[in-house]
Amino acid sequence: MKLGIIAKIQDRNFADAIILPFWKGKKGPAPAIHLDKEFTEILTPAIESGDLTGKEGEIFYFFPTKGKEKRIIWLGIGEEEKITAEILRRGYGKALVALKKLKAKKIHAAVPSTNQISSDLIHLGTLEGLLLANYSFDKLKGKKEKEEEHLIERIEIIGGSQKNLAKLCERTEKIAESVYYTRDLVMGNAADVTPLFLSEKAKELQRDFPKVKVSILKKKELEKEKMGLLLAVGQGSAVEPTLIIIEYFGDRKSDEKTALIGKGVTFDTGGLNLKPTGSMEEMRVDMAGAAIVLGTIKAAANLDLKVNLIGVIPATENAIGPSSYKPGDVYRGYSGITVEISNTDAEGRLILADALSYVQKNYEPTRMIDFATLTGGAVVALGEEATALFSNDDELASQLIHAGEKTYERLWKMPLFSEYDDLLKSKIADIKNSGGKKASPITGAKFLQRFVKENIPWAHLDIAGTAFVAEPKPYCPAPATGVGIRLLIQYFDDMA
Repeated sequence: MKLGIIAKIQDRNFADAIILPFWKGKKGPAPAIHLDKEFTEILTPAIESGDLTGKEGEIFYFFPTKGKEKRIIWLGIGEEEKITAEILRRGYGKALVALKKLKAKKIHAAVPSTNQISSDLIHLGTLEGLLLANYSFDKLKGKKEKEEEHLIERIEIIGGSQKNLAKLCERTEKIAESVYYTRDLVMGNAADVTPLFLSEKAKELQRDFPKVKVSILKKKELEKEKMGLLLAVGQGSAVEPTLIIIEYFGDRKSDEKTALIGKGVTFDTGGLNLKPTGSMEEMRVDMAGAAIVLGTIKAAANLDLKVNLIGVIPATENAIGPSSYKPGDVYRGYSGITVEISNTDAEGRLILADALSYVQKNYEPTRMIDFATLTGGAVVALGEEATALFSNDDELASQLIHAGEKTYERLWKMPLFSEYDDLLKSKIADIKNSGGKKASPITGAKFLQRFVKENIPWAHLDIAGTAFVAEPKPYCPAPATGVGIRLLIQYFDDMA
């Protein structure tokens, strides 16, 4: 897809459609841009009829007999005093999805004019809504079905402040590409997206970007490093586990390093504590944390961000076989801590524990942020609207929450009270890996905290509810959302 910029609405060429935004006013709807006579003649009767209000998300089609577009899309964006970037994301995303169904190829999108929020936020909300909605996962469909999954080929942005708009378009497009990339990884077949496949995707980043360096620890190296927890989870699979390390140094003058750790369980059967029917069918999503790490480093390198990142992905299947790790057994992790396996379906925290221990010992990061589809309890607690956040550092937590508010990838901070440690006490090992259903997102985080040094700021984001959604959202047409990419890029921008 290509983006274009048009300064004045009169300068546009022919297109399949134009999106025009309208405010909801006390005296009826009002255009959010200056409309020429060609539009007022068509739209004034509709405005005067009272049938349209301009309320948020309102969509209506007009089919002019003359003019430069086949269709005019009326887009209601609500009251001007309440406008936000998120309202624009949702509105323009909804309009674009409607135009995809109409098989439009080239569209114009007029940007609202207002002093309620900055011009950068106006453009960002508009651009992200259009770009993030223009996604389809059709790689596994036949030719006929692929043709039904239509994408817009060109979008031209009309009006608004022209200052820095070209740079913002380029930047937003690169971030959207990384979101698409992350969605593709999560949506792919588990038979294809294996630990080896994720390793190859990391190597592609190394080939594409000079500032990226990749190291892969395979089974023999993992055995040599004594990464007992990652090896335990992977030992029932015909596919060998790997530990993928991706270094991106965008600021060699700085000693700061942010470690990003992503859970990479490429398929999760639950192990010998087998998941029931209805709980296993979407378990290819269990590597969404790994996809976030790959997508974020791709975005950082593509944007040439002045940050230093260490991406660590423990990748494995949690499969069933004659060698599967067993409930009740004890395994020693890379840190030396022993773990009693009370539930083989609490496998993500095991592989993350070895990854956290490894990155601390070998890279001494300034801070660590991990992403994992860790617990169903996070979905029960927060649904699909917020990611559960746990952190041992209030400043890091506040910075991430602030970035989440800006991007609308919202976080909700959960407790790490010491009383929850009692649920993970073991009689035969240093700790057990599951405390049962009670406070399961918290005990999952408490388990991970055991492997984090006290002097290192750390945040754990349980994305079980936000990485893969049951129904499409206004600018997320596929189940895989790509959550985490925009959040982290905003966090790095704020740091800078």
